[in-house]
Amino acid sequence: MKKTNRKTIIAVLVITVALIALLIATTRSSTQYFLTVSELQSGEADMVGRNVRMSGVVLGDTIVYDPQTLDLTFEVAQIPGDHRVIEEMGGMALVLEQAAADPSLPRIAVHYNGVKPDLLKHEAQAIVSGSLDANGVFQAKELLLKCPSKYESDLPNQVGN
Repeated sequence: MKKTNRKTIIAVLVITVALIALLIATTRSSTQYFLTVSELQSGEADMVGRNVRMSGVVLGDTIVYDPQTLDLTFEVAQIPGDHRVIEEMGGMALVLEQAAADPSLPRIAVHYNGVKPDLLKHEAQAIVSGSLDANGVFQAKELLLKCPSKYESDLPNQVGN
């Protein structure tokens, strides 16, 4: 009877250790850092090849698209990563406009292979997922764009009692 209990305990321990190792491995591989342009560039050596998500404002005059190869490149400029700071600065539409007009802000080149999104235009907010390559170019696997006009509409006036 003791031999059966010992085998059961060993089997349960082995299964538990295997499940914990599997959980740790999948959590590490799917971890994604959300960074601003300057945060990504400041840790550039450590960030090469890491799965990250970055947000910035699209600089329209840098957009280059080849419909034959589906290669799309553009630059994004730094915007604040904190929503409270964005609200203090006057809202997202104003932040995007100011960031696109400020040449002193950090910028990074983005490369994406796929169909050019309709919303890709000057002052759109780009949220890109991917990794930084050895040349400092962000290789995007996912590209999400938010049109600046989305932020310009005012909330309807609320009727109070």
